[in-house]
Amino acid sequence: MNKYYLNYLDELESEAIFILREVWAQFQNPVIMFSGGKDSILVTHLAKKAFHPAKIPFSLLHVDTGHNFPETINFRDNLVKKLGVNLLVGSVQESIDKGRVMEEKGKNATRNALQITTLLDAIEEHKIDCAIGGGRRDEEKARAKERFFSHRDDFGQWDPKNQRPELWNLLNGKHFEGEHFRAFPISNWTEMDVWNYILRENISIPSLYIAHEREVVWRNDSWIPNSKFLKLEDHEEIVTKKVRFRTLGDITITGGIESDADTLEKIVQEVSTMRQTERGNRTDDKRSETAMEDRKKEGYF
Repeated sequence: MNKYYLNYLDELESEAIFILREVWAQFQNPVIMFSGGKDSILVTHLAKKAFHPAKIPFSLLHVDTGHNFPETINFRDNLVKKLGVNLLVGSVQESIDKGRVMEEKGKNATRNALQITTLLDAIEEHKIDCAIGGGRRDEEKARAKERFFSHRDDFGQWDPKNQRPELWNLLNGKHFEGEHFRAFPISNWTEMDVWNYILRENISIPSLYIAHEREVVWRNDSWIPNSKFLKLEDHEEIVTKKVRFRTLGDITITGGIESDADTLEKIVQEVSTMRQTERGNRTDDKRSETAMEDRKKEGYF
């Protein structure tokens, strides 16, 4: 009798597709959180596979800070058009204009935490009961505490000590009115898994992940991109370096690394030698030891 074996990427893919189908089965109005980064692109690709030949049944929800890389927005718009999916956008700038949040000041100011209010407002406005994210447990210690189905109370807050058990692949999405869930279908993937899968599937990604010449400034042990939002100190100097980005956030907080990895094969090789987490170049995570967990408790993705 012939035996059928799955390699580790097939197993991860199968698990993620199972979770995406469970989300569709258990919730009324789920969406995919889409940032234009590799992980949300991967989740969208998996959703396409999960429901083929039908279209992806989820809308994409992007929380737009107004401080995005232009390349990210262009990639988002092109992908939405190609897939024929619905795009929902929550604007941090609108939240600021309405007085819902107050913008930070200073050279290290960021709109990262301001996304929380915009996200929760969008979830309430569109009556979203599950937001599917691309968070992975290997990224950061707070994300390592997440379940596949992560419960949020009616204030949108997360209690890491009060998560539901997930035994034998039984996922419990029951919730009261006003509550919602976050779902993380690629929780068990590593950065290396993501890149190996992107290489295998030949998934399109923003050019930001590929090594390229860019104007940058050295700040907080990272190469921060030059932009109209960057406020230089007297001792800081704009230089041109060949860099790429391991993770994408706002252009104001996303640090690049010097690299010659200008193909997917070279990225896979480079990642295999890394000893620092991919979020090690995100200045928003350097504010405190519990920066990510504090934001997640308040409703951050």
